[in-house]
Amino acid sequence: MSKFFSKFATVIADLSGKPATFVGAVALVLVWAGSGPFFGYSETWQLVINTSTTIITFLMVFVLQNSQNRDGKALQAKLDELILTSQAQNKFVGIEKLDEQQLREMSKTLAEKAECVEDVANGKAEVAS
Repeated sequence: MSKFFSKFATVIADLSGKPATFVGAVALVLVWAGSGPFFGYSETWQLVINTSTTIITFLMVFVLQNSQNRDGKALQAKLDELILTSQAQNKFVGIEKLDEQQLREMSKTLAEKAECVEDVANGKAEVAS
């Protein structure tokens, strides 16, 4: 079931991002709007577009979230592989599982290290000139 949904979500996410899909959606809305005078702008006429868009939006949230989650996990796996095969510190593998406070502390530490490296680089540049 999970594999089926993943494949389904991928196909739907790919299709929903195409310009032709957008043009099709705009065309449907224009057809709906154009049919207003024929149906006398009735409550049923309005209910058709409201219900349709609500259902589509509700379902698309799950499809796109699934696709986004898989993309994020794949990207994280690629970054972890780069960390493990480089001279980077292995403590960064899996940091996406840290809580918000731990991530803030790590980010602050990295920013401080970056400032130190920048200061050293600026000092070397001044000495060289």
